[in-house]
Amino acid sequence: MEGRIIKGIAGFYYVKCGKEIYQCKAKGIFRKESLKPLPGDFVRMEVTDEKDMEGNVIEILKRKNELIRPAVANVDQALVIFAAASPAPNLGLLDRFLIQMEHKEIPALICFNKMDLIGEEERERLAAIYESAGYRVLFTSAKEEKGIDELKSVLREKVTTVAGPSGAGKSTLINCLQQETVMETGEISAKIERGKHTTRHAQLIEVGENGYIFDTPGFSSLDVSELMPEELEQCFPEFKDYRESCRFLGCAHIHEPDCGVKEALAMGKISRERYENYVSLYGECKNKRRY
Repeated sequence: MEGRIIKGIAGFYYVKCGKEIYQCKAKGIFRKESLKPLPGDFVRMEVTDEKDMEGNVIEILKRKNELIRPAVANVDQALVIFAAASPAPNLGLLDRFLIQMEHKEIPALICFNKMDLIGEEERERLAAIYESAGYRVLFTSAKEEKGIDELKSVLREKVTTVAGPSGAGKSTLINCLQQETVMETGEISAKIERGKHTTRHAQLIEVGENGYIFDTPGFSSLDVSELMPEELEQCFPEFKDYRESCRFLGCAHIHEPDCGVKEALAMGKISRERYENYVSLYGECKNKRRY
């Protein structure tokens, strides 16, 4: 049988085949190959107990893509959720997430929740930073259920990984996408009886018209040291139109003269916040490579 892993927890994988969900273990061969099944994986499984809906994952089918943080596979897009206020958004952390998605070539959307806590001026400021970089920016209020319809529209017929730091209201927002609390599906809750683990493990949740989202644990930091310094600028899409004007091939866009990116920055075509984060992360990548 073939199905899709909708959740993994404590060595068990919950595989959805049609309308049925099987609790499965992975065959030992995966450990030998250093391959771990991930939520979102399409797999082949064998049923070991039809009555108790149990089985074994025997093959992981070819992945379209995979992420390490959050640990999920086969996604169409990423939605990163930050609070617009309370707490104030950490744009450095947001940029780290966007860099990760650019590096994996996964389209990213940005959602600022708690829009009821900020004014129009702050909303325009946040939107300008990321829209000028080519990202779609949405504003929602889970508390007041504002912006939910627009959010549903971007999730339609897509598999979306959803991530964000603690305090962003991510869980509440995900629940707004359906009319009932869905942080644990009923089938899984009854099977593992661990509702308290809801936000500690990636889980695939069905929303609306053929849409699926991965609810993932909150994150507090993302390491970009796996990137070479020269790869980092490729992860800032707003640089693309200006790097061809750089005088030097391989320009880092920091100290070099006649730099097209710095000229665009001076003209206000590139967000200063984004550029300053780039400079900081470039130094981080360079220092990590040195040791």
